[in-house]
Amino acid sequence: MDKLIISPVKTAFPPIADQNCRILLLGTMPGDRSLSLQQYYGHSGNHFWKLIYTLFGQPLDPDYEARKKFLLYHGIALWDVLESCTCEGSLDSNIKNEVVNDFAAFYRQYPTITEIFFDSKKAEQLYLRHVKKSKDKSYHLLPSPSGANATKTFQQKLELWKEILPYVKT
Repeated sequence: MDKLIISPVKTAFPPIADQNCRILLLGTMPGDRSLSLQQYYGHSGNHFWKLIYTLFGQPLDPDYEARKKFLLYHGIALWDVLESCTCEGSLDSNIKNEVVNDFAAFYRQYPTITEIFFDSKKAEQLYLRHVKKSKDKSYHLLPSPSGANATKTFQQKLELWKEILPYVKT
């Protein structure tokens, strides 16, 4: 008899955001390593934090709390499209039974956010499937910072991530 494997329910982190944010960077759901560390983009092979710091010409800070403050200083909020899901492993392609975060409440709480950047095609796909687009926001797709995204080098990703720079707080 085949053994039944039940994927555990994964729950996302609360947003990193404040009233000064204009940009929202959206992922799908934290991977296993991030969940175990309780940190967005906690896997050392993920380029997210390196991309963010490199965009501003700064060395990567190893302290997670400092990283969160760095985002907010530049008016960047961070969250995931999903509140929860089942997912065996960390690949977006394995996501099932998704429950979407409450974006209506989020946007009411942070009305200055006008630029939405998806950091993967899956994040964009899930958002567009479950959340109504707003006419007062612009939507952008960035290449995934995941180390599993080997179709682009770090430098190629960085060039495309520069799209956020006109919207950041300096």
